[in-house]
Amino acid sequence: MDHPAIHFGTVLLAFFGVMNPLANAPIFIGLTQDLPAQVRKRIATQAVLVAFLIVAAFALGGLALLNIFQITLPAFRIAGGIVMGLVGYHMLQGAQSRMHTPGDDDLDSAQDAAMSIAISPLALPILAGPGTVVTAMNFASDGGIGPSIRVIGAFAVMCLLTWFVFVAGQKIVALVGASAIGVISRLMGLLLTAIGVQMVMEGVGEAVTAAQAAPPDTVALLALSMISAATGLPTS
Repeated sequence: MDHPAIHFGTVLLAFFGVMNPLANAPIFIGLTQDLPAQVRKRIATQAVLVAFLIVAAFALGGLALLNIFQITLPAFRIAGGIVMGLVGYHMLQGAQSRMHTPGDDDLDSAQDAAMSIAISPLALPILAGPGTVVTAMNFASDGGIGPSIRVIGAFAVMCLLTWFVFVAGQKIVALVGASAIGVISRLMGLLLTAIGVQMVMEGVGEAVTAAQAAPPDTVALLALSMISAATGLPTS
């Protein structure tokens, strides 16, 4: 396990890349531009609170959820790394990934009711979408309460930063400029891609180590079950 400070910093950077508050600021502005400033602040507050509760629940109860579905940690790390890598790849191409960005239907329906914007699409899927949830569960799955607390703390910092960016979004976009936001998004995409590759490598390494430590009969049965699942043929 990494040093707690390194772990916290890595989680914080990963959340920043997935949530990308600077790139999401124009979306918030577009959804709330006709609303009074006080209402916009209430919407931003409600959105980050709902997102925080969702991610905190998955960070604390993610392992229990994996156990219910009998998913191993190496498998989840590999899947999470692939998801994060895909998000990063789309950001590198200058596109928003649909794993944490709303579609046109989400935006249109949310504009019908002002306060519902805080729940959808802001809290879900922008702030606490699948990419964010997978990130939280991956980094909280190292065992013990420490990693989960650091993940929740890092996400709390990101929620505060996101709230500030949303509230001061018009000034920030005007000050930084659309081109600079695009450059930052691509840099975050490169970072997310690298973190995703690292997660896949760690997952593969853990799976290989577990296979080497398992009795030969267990490895053989696992291989047979995988072949049976892939081909549909019985193992006996």
